[in-house]
Amino acid sequence: MEIISSKQTFFVKRMFPILWLGIIGLAVAMPFLVPPKAKNPAVHAPPPEIFMIVPAMMLGMGVLLFRKLIWDLADKVEDFGDYLRVRRGDIEERVNLVDVMNVSMSQFTNPKRITLRLRKPGAFGDEVAFIPQAPVFRLNPFARNAIAERLIRRIDQLRNNGASR
Repeated sequence: MEIISSKQTFFVKRMFPILWLGIIGLAVAMPFLVPPKAKNPAVHAPPPEIFMIVPAMMLGMGVLLFRKLIWDLADKVEDFGDYLRVRRGDIEERVNLVDVMNVSMSQFTNPKRITLRLRKPGAFGDEVAFIPQAPVFRLNPFARNAIAERLIRRIDQLRNNGASR
């Protein structure tokens, strides 16, 4: 058994969105929290709208991006040879490698993602995505991910062994 998902998944899924949304939420609330600097302290001018609109848009875009790229990630993926054990929250599922239709690796996202497209939908739907363990530092940003390559080769080998029977 080998854990192939990253140890940073907790930070990426839980802590980073809280920090991001908290800072942006604070930026939205800041004009209301800071007293205005006016010559007459009795006059309270409303904050300029741009100081509320831009952070509010960033907040909305952040939620959409987190929903699409981060919150669907598996918390832990363990490799048992011919199957993977995937856990997200309290749900745990066994994914047989012969049931994987496609393995894709996001090249230009941070964090990198491996997405397994399944033949039959399971507890997580028809796709399982996770952050792979980070490889040793490489200078080539276009290099293939070793975990994704191993999975592709093993899936192909399992399919060929099953087809020859």
